[in-house]
Amino acid sequence: MIKKRLVKEEALQKLRHYCSYQERSHKEVKEKLYSFGLSKQDVEESISSLIAEDYLNEERYAQSFARGHFRTKHWGKVKIVYELKQKGVSAYCIQRALNEIDDGEYEKTLINLISKKASILPKNGKKYIIRQKIADYVMQKGYEVTLVQRLLTELGH
Repeated sequence: MIKKRLVKEEALQKLRHYCSYQERSHKEVKEKLYSFGLSKQDVEESISSLIAEDYLNEERYAQSFARGHFRTKHWGKVKIVYELKQKGVSAYCIQRALNEIDDGEYEKTLINLISKKASILPKNGKKYIIRQKIADYVMQKGYEVTLVQRLLTELGH
């Protein structure tokens, strides 16, 4: 099936709706514009228009992404940074996004994840194996190795 090519103004209108529905990265918007069959120049002009009209804001996107994925999926900072880099977000915006995560809440969430994982593991297993399984689980969620090791020791795992 051949997609109908859109003229620049039609594409821009669709993208205004696309961006107002949910925060988007510049990379996502650029890919969407190219999928409409726009030229490179039209894509760049459309991106500029969306930024000027405040439909597109990389810093706001990064902050929303970090807050949302930390609170709903309980991702750690390592995973958040990785995903934002994959989406083409600048280092400055990534750093600003990480500042949105409260350190106390971050540590509390990690402690809860450790406790939940420990509660479902067998109590009669070897302590170092249980500790490693807990560590693997929370590091897979994107928490820093040093923080994980410190909390495991403090919590007696």
